[in-house]
Amino acid sequence: MKEKVVLAFSGGLDTSFCAKYLSEEKGYDVYTAVANTGGFSEEELKVIEDKAYKLGAVKHVALNVEQEYYEKSIKYMVFGNVLRNGTYPISVSSERIFQALAIIEYAKEIGADYVAHGSTGAGNDQVRFDLTFEVMAPHIKILTPTRDMVLSREYEINYLKQHGFEADFKKMEYSINKGLWGTSVGGKETLHSDKTLPEEAYPSQVTETKEETLTIDFEKGEICGVNGISYSNKVDAIRAVEAVGCKFAIGRDMHVGDTIIGIKGRVGFEAAGPMLIINAHKMLEKHTLTKWQQYWKDQLGNWYGMFLHEAQYLEPVMRDMEAFLQSSQANVTGRVIINLRPYSYTLVGVQSDFDLMKGDFGVYGEEQKAWTADDVKGFTKILGNQMKIFYSVQNKNKQ
Repeated sequence: MKEKVVLAFSGGLDTSFCAKYLSEEKGYDVYTAVANTGGFSEEELKVIEDKAYKLGAVKHVALNVEQEYYEKSIKYMVFGNVLRNGTYPISVSSERIFQALAIIEYAKEIGADYVAHGSTGAGNDQVRFDLTFEVMAPHIKILTPTRDMVLSREYEINYLKQHGFEADFKKMEYSINKGLWGTSVGGKETLHSDKTLPEEAYPSQVTETKEETLTIDFEKGEICGVNGISYSNKVDAIRAVEAVGCKFAIGRDMHVGDTIIGIKGRVGFEAAGPMLIINAHKMLEKHTLTKWQQYWKDQLGNWYGMFLHEAQYLEPVMRDMEAFLQSSQANVTGRVIINLRPYSYTLVGVQSDFDLMKGDFGVYGEEQKAWTADDVKGFTKILGNQMKIFYSVQNKNKQ
């Protein structure tokens, strides 16, 4: 009997090559599995399935993990306002872990001898897949043809052409990873520091030019409404924001960061939904959290995002950080108003019963109600004691 290999399959160039190579050159029974973290429609999943069988797959499955991805990752990334290097909502970084978890569970379920992925040897995904596979199923061996053979995209395209596989190879020149929490775009331009992606490389284009108002409702930190419509399913709410924002091509940027393997990496992305949700949530927190809640949440959010990006999701400390982030959201409830226009947006303001910007104690720059002028004079005098002592000592020693 042929040995079984489960291939994490997206239908892109690398995984298409792996499917053909592992079945034809290596003689394995290839079982392809696409773990859908919310980036594929039913029509797209059908295209991926057809492609898998044309490439020689014995069996293909689609594993739906979008709800798990939201509950165990996206929710906490919103709580933590996670943006890698202040820019990237770690779209691919976070979803890869949940894809790997789904793939390895399927491999165990069918008794696979091997599990495979199409990551190259120069990126982060190889670590995310390998580490998750090794922790969750150390008895299953890992195959990585693209990495082991040090293949270029040109080589893979030529190989598929020579083996009779027809596809839109022009489109395959760009590596597009689409998920619920954003789409990353890699191509020849992202390999150089002085170039950017052309307009046509992005999946979404500007279709709306008139300014539009968007409202996003949150309850205890979680998105629950868009433009006055309530959503019990948070995934649907995220999609609703994305549908509005992508018409304006909002959320495009170029991320430059430090990879797990120590080199600098550069990738383009578009993430209208994540960028609007995170920044709206952050504004609501400015109104509903205390100074020190915001301070410590910023520290934990930054660490949480870094660990998630660097394949550490299974590290137990992540659960501890999630508990803190969850606790911090008790009063993060309200509505955020946003004005949208092509390529940009403005956070207008918030409406919340938990808004700490209340006039009962005073109006900033206008009127104090809970203290007197003498109170402030005494407070300022005590506040300055340490500095006064320091400079007094310094001046004496200079004499």
